[in-house]
Amino acid sequence: MNKSTYFFGQSVFGQLISMIDSGIIARNSKRHKADHYVKRFMAKDHLISMLFCVFAKCSSLREVAGAMLGLSGKTRHFQLGHIPYRSTLSDANKRRSVDFFSGVYHDLLREYQHVISDTRFKAVLNKQVEIFDSTVISLFQDILKCVGRTPSNGKRKGGIKVHTVINVDEPVPKMAWFTSAATHDHALLKKLSPDDNTIYVFDKGYNDYKAFKLFGKKGAGFVTRIKDDAVYKVEQELHVEECIHSGVLEDTIIEVTVKEDDGQGKLMLRKVVFYDRVLKRKFEFLTNLFDLRPDMIAALYKIRWQIELLFRQLKGNFPLKYFLGDNENAIKTQIYCALIVNLLLTVVQKRLKRRWAFSNLVSFCRIHLFNYLHLMRFLENPERDWQRDDKNLGMLTLFRGGLLLRIIEN
Repeated sequence: MNKSTYFFGQSVFGQLISMIDSGIIARNSKRHKADHYVKRFMAKDHLISMLFCVFAKCSSLREVAGAMLGLSGKTRHFQLGHIPYRSTLSDANKRRSVDFFSGVYHDLLREYQHVISDTRFKAVLNKQVEIFDSTVISLFQDILKCVGRTPSNGKRKGGIKVHTVINVDEPVPKMAWFTSAATHDHALLKKLSPDDNTIYVFDKGYNDYKAFKLFGKKGAGFVTRIKDDAVYKVEQELHVEECIHSGVLEDTIIEVTVKEDDGQGKLMLRKVVFYDRVLKRKFEFLTNLFDLRPDMIAALYKIRWQIELLFRQLKGNFPLKYFLGDNENAIKTQIYCALIVNLLLTVVQKRLKRRWAFSNLVSFCRIHLFNYLHLMRFLENPERDWQRDDKNLGMLTLFRGGLLLRIIEN
């Protein structure tokens, strides 16, 4: 094949790193004192090294340090000032505050929000819809408390729970909060600041009538599933109109008891029973949205699956099984770097006119990480060089055939 027409003076890795404005790194480094008492391995070098770990899917400090050592003389285009030793990177993961990486992620999210946002849901409901859930990442050492019984050999694994909030119009986390795996899900409810412009969608693991009452006072809506053992009193059965989806079996107003510090209170909620013909399963939803159609309540809960797809995307494409440190700070740092890479590749995916599966996009960038291809042009038309070579081969064949025919005629 002839020389590629996609040649570019900056590697794919350099192009991806250039999407992070230097001002964002400098601002967060100063804000979180990430470079205090540091002589050589600065916060920017640390960030680039960890992003390389995520892009290349490295599983050990030796892999990161050894692979980056081979980049000597090629680091100018992504402004890496210092290639770290294993011990240097290990110490930095342990000591540099995870707040620096968190700040970089949230600043990037604000910068690229206009690229990844889709306002279709907000246009329909006149409110933004947010989904929250958690996922557990198992650890091979007893670093954070995990759930389950102690094994017979006495060795326990650790586990970190990532509590995540996403806006349904944005396919990346709006907020991430880390706890031990043994922490109950509804602890996240204390971190939320509900407002009257938001509808929250979540699983029944977050059921907390006290929090639901607060949602009502703040004017925030919610949709969840009712627990199997929930105790309530039916106050009113609502009429289900013919225009409503036939899967709606029941629409009722119920009363539940709320245990408060000064005694017990009552809370009025709405219960919608819906039968899903695809799953052949009955669902019972709980909400404080009394004005919405009952089938819309079911549709709102259905989009909760979007956050499960996000968890699958993060765990399947990025190194979140093996961590480059045996301490809590190193683990959180690596997770935030995975979130940064996920955000950058989501921006690339959104900017492309050609449709790419996210996993294919990640694999392509990993394979060509230090090839000098123009990333966006190649992704828009990766077959162009093949088509050009096929065309040239056809013209050459035609020319040789004509030349041979003239020789025979003479």
